[in-house]
Amino acid sequence: MIAALLATGCSSGIGAASSAPSPRVSAVSPVASPPSPSPSLSPSARPSGSLTERTLAAMSLRDKVAQLFTVVVWGQKAGAASKENEARYGVATPAQVVEKFRPGGVILFDWAGNVSGASQVAALTTGLREAAARSGEAPLLIGVDQENGLVSRLKSLVTKFPGASEIGETGRTANARDVARATGEELRDLGISLDFAPVADVNINPRNPVIGPRAYGSDPGKVAAMVGAAVDGFHAADVASVAKHFPGHGDTSVDSHTGLPVITHSKTQWRKLDAPPFRAAIAHDVDAIMSAHVVMPKLDPSGDPATLSHRILTGLLREELGFDGVISTDALDMAGVRKKYGDAEVAVRAVLAGADMLLMPPNLPKAYDAVLGAVKSGRISERRIDESVLRILRLKDKRGVFGPIRTDPGALRSAAHRKVADRVFAAVR
Repeated sequence: MIAALLATGCSSGIGAASSAPSPRVSAVSPVASPPSPSPSLSPSARPSGSLTERTLAAMSLRDKVAQLFTVVVWGQKAGAASKENEARYGVATPAQVVEKFRPGGVILFDWAGNVSGASQVAALTTGLREAAARSGEAPLLIGVDQENGLVSRLKSLVTKFPGASEIGETGRTANARDVARATGEELRDLGISLDFAPVADVNINPRNPVIGPRAYGSDPGKVAAMVGAAVDGFHAADVASVAKHFPGHGDTSVDSHTGLPVITHSKTQWRKLDAPPFRAAIAHDVDAIMSAHVVMPKLDPSGDPATLSHRILTGLLREELGFDGVISTDALDMAGVRKKYGDAEVAVRAVLAGADMLLMPPNLPKAYDAVLGAVKSGRISERRIDESVLRILRLKDKRGVFGPIRTDPGALRSAAHRKVADRVFAAVR
């Protein structure tokens, strides 16, 4: 199961020293005809004083829908051709994918050929942002799944830090904060502005095949404290953090990459066992929260996974916990979310449930067309799209993505960061 996790496209499985913001970038429509400005903008998209609201007001409906998607591109260089890009997107290079589809974000993976060296990654991220800057107004967000430990997409390029379970064993929240800050600083040096971390699951099932050592532990209070500290660390590095996987993936014996887990926690149990780390993340102003492809029938009897559940994403996360940041789906190419509906309908239902960021759809053109069609038919209101896009733009603005991002690949694995790693490894009980 662990091998399956490392091989799939799951986001969970999307530096303060060099944290100046990035070049202007944009999200364009994946359709052949050029986008035209929306004739009547919804109230939330009308021009206002803020940069994000002005950006939203200037975007066409096609561009706004494109902004919801975070995608994978194949290859080491922005301008290098890949047959995988041709097969999936109809264009050859990562830069052409960004120019054609104008996605809101790109997530990097070693298995997609994005990671071979520090200078190479920095050049790739720069090239992708430049490609987006040629296409419109909204900047491109570049993320990665760098949890450390088991899930480490950047491998030996960055300092080797302990994973979450090891940090949890030290019992010191300062270790979670320091590791997250150092990790974030190295991501900034590579031109990466978002990390799909920390894991906020409470690993209470010893048979759990997908979370296990990726969690800080099995005690909700201790995990909550570690998660809050990690969020603080990422923010100290000016990198966006994503707490995952809501409403909690810790009590399952099924891997959502290959199946659809069912967790039978009552709402009372959920509030006691699963919710505390997410509450802590929200209290520490986490930028985004990722949904889980798990069914919790006592939270939503529909049988839909949380990613597609309005009761869970909107009812619990938005309304009960009061979260108004970005809600990201887990990877939409995972079996756990694809079992009940087709890939086009999944994207629509995720938006209706309350998701803002649609991560790694297996067929981007199909998913894009489905969401655009749902807006045009009235099934999804344009106001609803505006809400999501504004959240995404605010995240980008907060983390400096609207301005120039300066990379510094030579700063990776610094003596200061190695010292942090050595100290935390030595503290593991």
